[in-house]
Amino acid sequence: MGETTATILIVDDEAGVRDLLGDALRIAGYETLVAGDGDEALTLWRTNTVELCIVDVNMPTMNGFEFVETVRREDAALPILLLSARDAAVDVAHGLRIGADDYVRKPFSLEELLLRVAAILRRTSGTTEDDRVLRCGPLTMNVDRHEVTIGEELVDMSATEFRLLEVLLSKKNHLLTREQLLRDVWDITFDSETSVLDTYISYLRKKIHRDDFAPITTVRGVGFKLVDPRPSA
Repeated sequence: MGETTATILIVDDEAGVRDLLGDALRIAGYETLVAGDGDEALTLWRTNTVELCIVDVNMPTMNGFEFVETVRREDAALPILLLSARDAAVDVAHGLRIGADDYVRKPFSLEELLLRVAAILRRTSGTTEDDRVLRCGPLTMNVDRHEVTIGEELVDMSATEFRLLEVLLSKKNHLLTREQLLRDVWDITFDSETSVLDTYISYLRKKIHRDDFAPITTVRGVGFKLVDPRPSA
């Protein structure tokens, strides 16, 4: 059960999505309100105390982008997470530029969405604690924002990829055994022949390695290490 009683407004014209999100959020400990379009959502927002809105982009009458713009004219602080099947970088950039706090592509995993929700609520809860940020060369991970960048490039990651990279970054320049990584990321504490670790290491390398930056190294028969590039002489 979640540690918060924050009220979350779910806005989606698909009843199945509303039901799925509502059930998942309530199980996680949140209160929920649901709306099938932007106009209904605005009415609920204006007449209730809402800590976060989860809004689909592709809706009739008033789409998610228009909802964000309308809310931002009245409230600059309300956290808004956009959902969309659109995955073009220009759409993501537009959503964030007009004031959305996060953007999750459909189809999404409930695990990842709940992580994003918790991160947004943590950083908008009024506490003054800085976001936890981990770095390695041009790679930056903002743990609370659930965000990874290489230079100025935003890197999209699943919840498991993010968790594995977080563990590697938190122990930067230290060898982590296969047993340690399986325990810390997948909670596997028994002897296992699973290839899941190798699979996800491969996923991470494809996403963060560049021609001049390849920090994840393999120590054969032992495990993996994330190495910070040394400054040039």
